[in-house]
Amino acid sequence: QVQMMESGGGSVQAGGSLTLSCTVSGSTFGDLAMTWFRQVAGKEREGVSCISKIPAKYYSDDVKDRFTITRDNAKNTLYLQMNDLRPEDTAIYYCATRLSPTCIIRDRAPWRFPSDYNYWGQGTQVTVSS
Repeated sequence: QVQMMESGGGSVQAGGSLTLSCTVSGSTFGDLAMTWFRQVAGKEREGVSCISKIPAKYYSDDVKDRFTITRDNAKNTLYLQMNDLRPEDTAIYYCATRLSPTCIIRDRAPWRFPSDYNYWGQGTQVTVSS
């Protein structure tokens, strides 16, 4: 039903910037909330940022004020602009969707947790050196 592919990963020095892209197939992209996850080697996958249909934007505390999530519905593309990168940002980054228009439900933030997501990209590696 939905297919997606990440790109834009690579190696940068601490303090540098990088922009990730996720191209999504299908005509329903504009109706979907989209989320960026990342997974550090040996650790659990964690939510980084989510953008809803409206679009409202949500960020984890670790990346707030450094990362910016955007979408271009005409291009069926999701972006993550990452500034002031740190070595602890090193991870595989994934885009994903729950096939829902929203990131939050009442006062809860289900976008942060991977268990209920329906579709995932293959991931792109980001490496930040000191």
